Amino acid sequence: MSSIKRFSIELGSGPAARSIAVEQRPGATPGLFWLNGFRSVMGGAKAKALDALGAERSLAVTRFDYSGHGASGGAFDDGTISRWLEEAEAVFATTAGPQIVCGSSMGGWIALLLARRQLARGTPLKGLVLIAPAVDATSTLIPARMSAKQQADLEQVGYFDRESAYGDGPYRYTAGLIADGANHSLFGSVIETGCPIHILQGGKDPDVPPAHAEKLLTHLLHDPATLTRIPDGDHRLSREEDLAVLRKAVLELV
Repeated sequence: MSSIKRFSIELGSGPAARSIAVEQRPGATPGLFWLNGFRSVMGGAKAKALDALGAERSLAVTRFDYSGHGASGGAFDDGTISRWLEEAEAVFATTAGPQIVCGSSMGGWIALLLARRQLARGTPLKGLVLIAPAVDATSTLIPARMSAKQQADLEQVGYFDRESAYGDGPYRYTAGLIADGANHSLFGSVIETGCPIHILQGGKDPDVPPAHAEKLLTHLLHDPATLTRIPDGDHRLSREEDLAVLRKAVLELV
């Protein structure tokens, strides 16, 4: 089993400077590239399952923490889709050969943005696996669940907090995050990725409902797209049976 290489990438300058922690497993291609969800880290169950799959099949695996998350520097409250996408691109640039990008929740949105940019560069991804992809969450999913008090907090103090359903404390949503998300909207036009896509969606997901994944499918007109619905699955899809579905989806693209 190859050993994991741990390193950091320095991005930005002045107040925007931050150190991005990366863990990279050497191996064959196609490599597996992981994108965490909002407030998630590269040591989570799905990320570790992907790394284990890479170790088993001698495939390269790349994971990292966004700024403000886990082992990376920077303040979480400074986080935006633009900032985290920049970090994803910087880490992706350290990979070699074709890559299968796997993104969970917000990471699914960033994965699609990354795929679109890679296609524009003439180097499309090998494939995409999207787990409960929270596409356009800042203009759809987050506002839809916002209470009147949270809306007032957003306008008056620049953020609001929402208790997590997963027992890991309140999640903070800033005005900067919400405003910046509009710069990366995907719904409303055809989404081009240049690669096959497999979407995994929990049927009992309260955060990214199944209808959201189905809406995404209607925008994927030119790329092969598969939707696997796990009827009793929640948002995280981190049970052993869920991880088995993730593994199968990845291996089909390999």
